[in-house]
Amino acid sequence: MTEKVSVTIDGAIIRAPKGLSILDAALDHGICIPHLCRVPAISDLGACRLCIVEHIQNGRSKVTTSCTLVVKEGMVIHSNTEKIKRLRRNIAELLVAEAPNSRAVQDVAMRCGVKEVRYPFRNNNCILCGRCVRICTGRLGEKAIGFVGRGMDRRVVAPFDLKSKLCRECGWCSDLCPMTMTPCGGPMHKGQERLCTNCESKQTSLDQMTGYCVACYFGKGFQCERHPERFTGIEE
Repeated sequence: MTEKVSVTIDGAIIRAPKGLSILDAALDHGICIPHLCRVPAISDLGACRLCIVEHIQNGRSKVTTSCTLVVKEGMVIHSNTEKIKRLRRNIAELLVAEAPNSRAVQDVAMRCGVKEVRYPFRNNNCILCGRCVRICTGRLGEKAIGFVGRGMDRRVVAPFDLKSKLCRECGWCSDLCPMTMTPCGGPMHKGQERLCTNCESKQTSLDQMTGYCVACYFGKGFQCERHPERFTGIEE
């Protein structure tokens, strides 16, 4: 039998299997913690930072990613404080500025309550979430693509910038990429970038249930498993 521990998330006492992440424990109990880079059944690395929470220890608060934080007996977690919401909105805003042509990024920004983008638009085609790299190396066992470089020079490429013989052409890297689904209004060209507000009306009802996962509309673009058209797993 799987050992379970008790953790408190946003005031709710939850019994979760030992070894589960705080993000999974919260989602399993209907508590929404926005996230983007996570892929079910693959170890997380907290690349997008959207799933940050406050972990209270010895009266002190530490902000950390919930996907990489493993549940332990007696943990106290706050996922929806004003501090966390402010930080999360800023992260989502930066992501929209980086890649406005991603439906997934636009969705999660709306779910985080972003109302404007104060940063210059870059219109890049990659947000370095690592989903493609992790599915290739962590699940399929291949290393056909990977990260190279650091900081501003970091990017995802095949070894030596050549198509690797290790590539199975399975298509999972494309299927999981947040950039493969364009915003509802179509691609935004240079100089026309903006925060998509087509779904703003759908956010109104969620504002009254902040923090609760209600299998909302936002999440289809990155295959959130709580979305009605959810991620169904990866076959070898």
